[in-house]
Amino acid sequence: MYQIIQYIKFLLKSTNQHGVHSPFVYDLVTTCFYDKRIYSDYKTIINYRKALLKNTTKIKVTDLGAGSHVVKQQERTVSELSKNAGTINKRAKLLYRVTKYFKPKNILELGTSLGIATHAMHLGNPSSKITTIEGCPNISEFTKSNLKSNKLENIHVITDNFNVEIDKLKSKTYNLIFFDGNHQKKATLSYFESLLETANNDSVFIFDDIYWSKGMTEAWEAIKQHPKVTITIDTFFWGFVFFRKEQVKEHFVIRV
Repeated sequence: MYQIIQYIKFLLKSTNQHGVHSPFVYDLVTTCFYDKRIYSDYKTIINYRKALLKNTTKIKVTDLGAGSHVVKQQERTVSELSKNAGTINKRAKLLYRVTKYFKPKNILELGTSLGIATHAMHLGNPSSKITTIEGCPNISEFTKSNLKSNKLENIHVITDNFNVEIDKLKSKTYNLIFFDGNHQKKATLSYFESLLETANNDSVFIFDDIYWSKGMTEAWEAIKQHPKVTITIDTFFWGFVFFRKEQVKEHFVIRV
């Protein structure tokens, strides 16, 4: 019910490219978000997820974050996980276009899950070095093996608690960070604050499920107000954050 109410509010506030006066955001929205071209890689993205949806392998799941709103039992099939926890095709395609548009050299993903988003980002810019962290050992092992069997390179899968690994990664620079793991306010804000050190002027942070709960929306609002953040784009399912010092602070709500 919370998400339904928030979505109605989003629709009332949101606009398309015609409500955007920032040249940077306008180009991103028209060239990337609203790109209607049918890329050949889309078929690969869809087939990757389709194979997972047919996979009946059972995995014992350790939920380190907010867990699933849908499935609560510890043992789940890959098929169930890809239905309920994996990135849907529409969003995987958008992530592909975002990666193709920005061509990030280094990517960090918090929450590998079954690697649907990881796979899409890799296809968007195969030369990107992707570091992806998964807290559940069994999911991590499955996905690591699956990515390898799909002959994907430049992807380093780490199995650990996010807090532990973020401390080790703070000295690096990331051009794109996809936050898709622990959907809780305190954890999200903690990861954001810690990883600010890794951002440069051209970095983009993408937060998944900013309307997952009241707490996640509060975290999103706090991130928007951070002094280092200049531009944010709310697409309802994702929140985009930029640190471009040459831009005036501005928040956009865009239908995608």
